[in-house]
Amino acid sequence: MLLRNPSWTASLLSATTRRLYNHRFSTSSFMASSGSVFKGYALDCSLLVLCGKSLAENETAKAIKTSNTLKLPENGEYSLVLHSQLDKAVMQRSFKIHSFMDSLSTNQFGRLLIWSPQLTSTQDIVSQNFCELPIGSVCVADVQTKGRGRSKNVWESPSGCLMFSFTLQMEDGRVVPLVQYVVSLAITEAVKDICYKNGLPSIDVKIKWPNDLYLNGSKVGGILCTSTYKSKKFNVSAGIGLNVINEKPTTSLNTVLKELSTGAYQFQREDILAAFFNKFEEFYGLFVNQGFQTLEELYIKTWLHSGQRVVVQEKNGDKVIEHVVTIQGLTSSGYLLAVGDDNQMCELHPDGNSFDFFKGLVRRKLD
Repeated sequence: MLLRNPSWTASLLSATTRRLYNHRFSTSSFMASSGSVFKGYALDCSLLVLCGKSLAENETAKAIKTSNTLKLPENGEYSLVLHSQLDKAVMQRSFKIHSFMDSLSTNQFGRLLIWSPQLTSTQDIVSQNFCELPIGSVCVADVQTKGRGRSKNVWESPSGCLMFSFTLQMEDGRVVPLVQYVVSLAITEAVKDICYKNGLPSIDVKIKWPNDLYLNGSKVGGILCTSTYKSKKFNVSAGIGLNVINEKPTTSLNTVLKELSTGAYQFQREDILAAFFNKFEEFYGLFVNQGFQTLEELYIKTWLHSGQRVVVQEKNGDKVIEHVVTIQGLTSSGYLLAVGDDNQMCELHPDGNSFDFFKGLVRRKLD
């Protein structure tokens, strides 16, 4: 995910979009007489491709296509097709679905995939179709034109980023806010797993609380989790953006890898996505069955904030009083646990207005 503000980032996205749209063609032109085969054409930006890990998920994909009940992005005509209907040679030049599925070893997450060359937002696809899709379904896009960040911030997501959203369902509302930490941890550990398996130097992606990913001091990704409550369950849509290839405006996994290794290996989006779900399913099982405390030690090792001293402000009448506190960890509710110079323990909350969480933290004293 790349912040929208830099003008050249928008230009990059615009150029990428133009290249993709140059290959567009109408539905009637790529439908064969049988209505089921797509051969010899470049991919259309308005395709939504369904694919499953096994026969069962592929049957589900067929049922979804046949029912034609998915809510598709507004202001665009999208064609829902099965992966088996597409020319394999064309797909090799884009997101390699077979490579992803071959590396996936989960029982639930990631086993039904929706992929598109271009979407407004993968988060919109999964959240608006939550009840139509099996839990654990994932939507991936090569380019996003209206990616979302925290507090309605808009993010540009050009080609070269891994951008995906997936679904999960929870019953205990008290721990729903913690699931974004499980997602963050699974991403960082997935990258480490790929490095280990390929004999690469470790790429140490760090977590900036609560939902950013940093590498060598620069932002390389982010997480957005949203939820709705229905039928006594919380329907959670988790969205992730990770810069795999682009050297600017911050950095990328492959940029750092090039600095550390002389080998030819480069991170691939498909490998990272599969490694993420393999790790997330493991972590999520621990989280649901044993609580976040089973992962907290690893999380604290991975984040940027142990021992960080921050200034919090409190109003006392007409005066604003500043307090310096030291971050210790997380509270049970998922906020920052800190201790003041007076040894008073407190919980830190974002004020909801600052773009940077650490500017404008609100202190709540703990007994």
